[in-house]
Amino acid sequence: MSDSSPLPPVRLHPEAELARDALAAPLLSRAARLARWAGPDTRVGAGGELVEEQLPAAAEVLGLTGEDAAAYAGEAWRVAVDSGLVEIVDEEEGTVAAGADLALLTSGSPHDVLGVWLGALDTVLADASVPDLEDLVGALDEGGEIDFSSLDWDPEAEAEFLDGVLGNLYLLTVSEEGPGEGPVPLPALAASMIVPDDMGEPTNDVLEQVSDAMMRLDDQFRILEPIGLVDFRPVDEALMADADEEPAAPLDETDVSRYGMVRLTPLGLYGVRARLLEAGMSAPAVGELADKGADALLDGTSAFPPAAAQAETEQWLTRREPLAAARELLAAARGSDAGAPLRRLRCQQALSLVGPEAEPALREVLDDAELGGLARVWLVERGAADVPPPPESMVFWLTIDTVAAQLAAEGNSEELRGLVEGLAAQHSGFFDTAWRVDHPATPEVLEAMGRLHPDKKMAKEARKAAFKARSQQGG
Repeated sequence: MSDSSPLPPVRLHPEAELARDALAAPLLSRAARLARWAGPDTRVGAGGELVEEQLPAAAEVLGLTGEDAAAYAGEAWRVAVDSGLVEIVDEEEGTVAAGADLALLTSGSPHDVLGVWLGALDTVLADASVPDLEDLVGALDEGGEIDFSSLDWDPEAEAEFLDGVLGNLYLLTVSEEGPGEGPVPLPALAASMIVPDDMGEPTNDVLEQVSDAMMRLDDQFRILEPIGLVDFRPVDEALMADADEEPAAPLDETDVSRYGMVRLTPLGLYGVRARLLEAGMSAPAVGELADKGADALLDGTSAFPPAAAQAETEQWLTRREPLAAARELLAAARGSDAGAPLRRLRCQQALSLVGPEAEPALREVLDDAELGGLARVWLVERGAADVPPPPESMVFWLTIDTVAAQLAAEGNSEELRGLVEGLAAQHSGFFDTAWRVDHPATPEVLEAMGRLHPDKKMAKEARKAAFKARSQQGG
């Protein structure tokens, strides 16, 4: 995902709900339990890790059994230390005490709880970027030290790779054409990091890289799931069996879920967005504009997908009286700058959500050259009485403004192509009048109509009209 890519807005769950999810995350819950268990007799090593002889007691506190119990207890302890739930009192003595952040989990605000969880997430993400234990053991030299050069491991590159994967998963989740809250197949996520956008059929070498990345992600998402970042279905173990081994059950070759499925949880969306913001990226959230003025709403939602723009607008409207909201929206929609047509389109869409109480505000602008057309549309659609017919100049001005807004919102879309055809068909001599319209976007709109109209004769008329309009405006 490019740093410059504009991200669609995310719909976050309320902070109180997310804080409950954070407290319920198995790894943070274990870390908190160990922080409360730690006392004067607890001892840690030079790196803050629990001394080996105390790991069995820590595992028992957590109710862990089996050969991995000590490792899981050590992981929870490391999270407790790194996230401020435990603090080292004396490094030489190895003594500890409850950290300042431990109390936040019970008496802090939801935002405080989420802050602690984000600290824990940083620790887990760092762990997920480290080679697995088998690789580390294989890299031990004769002196018992790890030879990192033999691992072909670049910590910075590994962290960037995982951040990129999470960024792509975030983008897939928030995009209206993506799977939404549904899971993403692991091969597709791996391919999004490996396969170039302009590559047709992937080469065998690229497919091998995707396979390697998929297995790496399988390990990493297993580590990330206990902190509540993702819901994860691992790769089917049968796929990793030796070719000579007979599978325990017949394999369904069409079941893509066997290759792993992952989705960001609501808490995960919050966490990845926080990291994106920290990295300096723009990652808007629905509801951020609810307390701002109508100008911020119309400008802010100009790049939003339709559903997100409507959700943002609905939240903005719920905090205002309909009549006052309509007047504020109409005032913000005025202007002759390049972004004004799209602001007026967003204004029109926002006003469609306002009830009949807003009617006086629309009648107040019936004679306004920029707003009179959209005001008439609103009134007629609601069956209002005594709506004066618009003068021809206003009809043509609104037409140019609407096409300019569509160009800004969607570019040369099929919907706009249909609109262009319809306009030229409905009005005989459309281009003879259109080039005279006193609108800053008239030349641009007529040039676009020349590009989009399928009839060569009409397209030529549009281009001639665009030339006249540009000459009239001194361009």
